[in-house]
Amino acid sequence: MSGMNAHIDLAGVWALASEDQKADLTISLPGDVHSALQAQAVIPDPYFGSNEADVQWVADQDWVVSRAFTIGADELAGHWYLDLDFVDTVATIRINGTVVLEADNCFRRYRPDVSRAVQAGENRIEITLHSPVAEGKKVYDRLPFEVPWLAMNCPIPYGNMLRKPQCHFGWDWNIALAPLGLYGTLSLRKLEPARIEHLTTRQVHRGDGSIELHVALAIHAAEQAIMPIHLDFEGDQVRLEQAVYPGDNVVRHVFVVEKPHLWWPAGSGEQHLYSLKAGIPGETAERRIGLRSIELLTDKDEAGSRFAFRVNGQEIFCRGANWIPADALFSRTSPAKTEALLQSAVDANMNMIRIWGGGFYEHDWFYDICDRLGLLVWQDFMFACNLYPSTPEFLDNVAHEVDYQVKRLSHHACLALWCGDNELVGALNWFEVSRKDRDRYLVSYDRLNRTIESGLKRADPNAIWWPSSPSVGPLDFGDAWHKDGSGDMHFWSVWHENKSFDHYRTVKPRFCSEFGFQSYTSNLLIGQFADKKDINIASPVMEVHQKNPGGNERIAGTMFRYFRFPKDFSNFVYLSQIQQGLAIKTAVEYWRSLKPHCMGTIIWQLNDTWPVASWASLDYGGNWKAMHYQARRFFAPVALFAIPTADGKAIEMTMVNDLADNIEVSADIYMVGLDDHRTLLKSARATCRPDKAMVLATIGATEIAADSILFWDFHTSAGTSGRGHHVATTYKALDLEPAGLGHTVSAEPDGTFVITLSAKALALFVVIEADCPGRFSDNAFDMLAGESRTITFTPEEKEATSAFVVRDLHSCQATE
Repeated sequence: MSGMNAHIDLAGVWALASEDQKADLTISLPGDVHSALQAQAVIPDPYFGSNEADVQWVADQDWVVSRAFTIGADELAGHWYLDLDFVDTVATIRINGTVVLEADNCFRRYRPDVSRAVQAGENRIEITLHSPVAEGKKVYDRLPFEVPWLAMNCPIPYGNMLRKPQCHFGWDWNIALAPLGLYGTLSLRKLEPARIEHLTTRQVHRGDGSIELHVALAIHAAEQAIMPIHLDFEGDQVRLEQAVYPGDNVVRHVFVVEKPHLWWPAGSGEQHLYSLKAGIPGETAERRIGLRSIELLTDKDEAGSRFAFRVNGQEIFCRGANWIPADALFSRTSPAKTEALLQSAVDANMNMIRIWGGGFYEHDWFYDICDRLGLLVWQDFMFACNLYPSTPEFLDNVAHEVDYQVKRLSHHACLALWCGDNELVGALNWFEVSRKDRDRYLVSYDRLNRTIESGLKRADPNAIWWPSSPSVGPLDFGDAWHKDGSGDMHFWSVWHENKSFDHYRTVKPRFCSEFGFQSYTSNLLIGQFADKKDINIASPVMEVHQKNPGGNERIAGTMFRYFRFPKDFSNFVYLSQIQQGLAIKTAVEYWRSLKPHCMGTIIWQLNDTWPVASWASLDYGGNWKAMHYQARRFFAPVALFAIPTADGKAIEMTMVNDLADNIEVSADIYMVGLDDHRTLLKSARATCRPDKAMVLATIGATEIAADSILFWDFHTSAGTSGRGHHVATTYKALDLEPAGLGHTVSAEPDGTFVITLSAKALALFVVIEADCPGRFSDNAFDMLAGESRTITFTPEEKEATSAFVVRDLHSCQATE
């Protein structure tokens, strides 16, 4: 620990204590209290069965974590400070009995000076994590007027009073636990004589193609000094002798890159990253910098105004999904698990994720992964679906949060946009008090929103700002759920209003940042949280694992509308996932066919926080649901879709090309009878431009026989190919014959399995399920009579053995 910037890492095992709890409890930090208690058998697994209600008491108590550390007598003199972030949430921190910090924001970094509290030899640090329920109520009771919360989403109250992930108090996909813990940096450091506060960058793209990288190194000093400062941008090294003064200092330098390698979103080019290092004595900060320009185009047009991203001068159609926290409990997450989820997004042809405003500003490594993978990030500020206080104290706390988070994250190439909140404008209409006095609550909202915007612009004047999601635009507080001419849209009429899938084709969003349809989590996962007696759609356990009121009924009711009802529970689960994929496919294909009017479709949602029926395309743990395999096809950069005309008289076979160059598309369009007879309707070939969707061929509705299904196979000059089908009525109207699916399995030396499938007759929505986690090379596909397919399954664990079940639409409904 000798030398400059002495450092004591406080991560590791701490004592854990609370009133009426047994002695000798411990917690591993970073970590959360619930996970520690489960590991020591104080509480059962919160995710199993109906245990949620049995463990909620944890959030009603204060928890004290403590440990000892040692400072040598020769090290004591000087300025010692704690370095903390991701403190969840209201905490009192004492060293040797002296209060050194009162924390109340999970989204701030705290660096309190503790020099007066530390001593030579052994020291004791004690952190009291106060009950978020009790602390939230204290804020609520002090407010000058009532600020309610959305109880439907948040069964644990007062969450909106605290700067804590809002979904911790429950959500319509999340378990309600209101966890407590510390999830990030946890260390004690010595200021000798300064530390790095922030390393931020700004890019200036010159007309000649060169780029200026403006670097700002923020340094906090304890005393006046002359300091050597080292800057290194990809081997271009600069050494400065800089005078620093007590308090905050900023050192600036400009690097020029004459022939830059640009960073591109996934599917549009390479993700080239440069190395930037900044050093002062005893400390070095490192960043990976992607050189790119990004703009949000909102120019007016005949429909209203555009909402499109332009990267490096090229308009990018955003294909993606919404991100929620990787787990309801921090201790169950890891960078590797998170990277697997994000890699799955890229593997399904996504190029953007929206970090939704009810979770976290994620850890630094999260954005590093997105930089590497080429995932553009739409970053919400952490406010969601509620009213919020606008007291001076609350707004001051928010201002500190915004300043820290923007300076921490702004250098990332992936960061495309900062959005003020999720659905706060709509929330003004969700409560009786705000409906009765909208002016008061609108002014209150505007104070919060302007605090966020002004804080963003101070911290990063070049940041792209969007006031709220959904929003028609700045200072427009109208309905952005159903108004599709401008801004971004959340379109929930199909799920929440029980509209038909065709209803997606009645709106023309400029950018749809939320839309979704639920399915059940997979059979494999259900067996891990439910006993055999509880594996029934209407069982109390299954209802605990469905957080959207009426969700189970809506899945079943929609199934009655489109399909013949499945024969048993496992097929009900299968068909719910096929149905989910069909709903989202209907929306995405139509909205992509509107390009460039629509320039983004961001599905709700990518991932789950625990095993639950939800809108996710990935199961809790990362297994692909059927929809994720379907998304890889309907999000393919070059694709061919069947789009019915508004009058129902024809089907337009529409080409979409999101690549930068013209691409040739050739297709055979044919109908397949339920007797398996195949009739070619048309062969077509055309060039699709990248700037708009184009019609390849038109098929009259009367050309398709009543007992036939429209199919097409296509190939592109980009080297890709695909197949699709379109049913004009409903699947329940089809008198499908048994498909006669057969399969053989061989285990390969590398641990993978090869499944060879054959079909004697038409097989729709063929899904292979494994009894262990892993990924198939393809799934949820169609097979025609006489076809065979070879599919590879890669298990998560290399030594796994696996059995497989094959399902299709006919077999899931058949009762013989």
